Amino acid sequence: MAAEAGQCANEQGKFWPFHDRLFANQQRLSVPDLKEHAIAVGLDAARFNACVDSHKYAAVVDADIRMGNDAGVNGTPAFFINGRMISGAQPFDVFKKIIDEELSRK
Repeated sequence: MAAEAGQCANEQGKFWPFHDRLFANQQRLSVPDLKEHAIAVGLDAARFNACVDSHKYAAVVDADIRMGNDAGVNGTPAFFINGRMISGAQPFDVFKKIIDEELSRK
């Protein structure tokens, strides 16, 4: 629901403030909590609530999940560099090695 709510916040141009608030309150992501966060970041509550309650963006979120699953993503973070997946939090050297390898192929 947080992903759907993020899309609803984006409709009002407040994706990043909403995102930041959710990130700071990761233990409070129930639908009532999401609605409280929306008010706290200045969203039009009626518009936001209607969007969330209708699951307007459920298909978009489901499609993103399917695409990630199809690409082999099973957690976050996940990164792709020229189709090569880096899974999980990795040190800079892991990224540098893959980027250097990819650049040397050119």
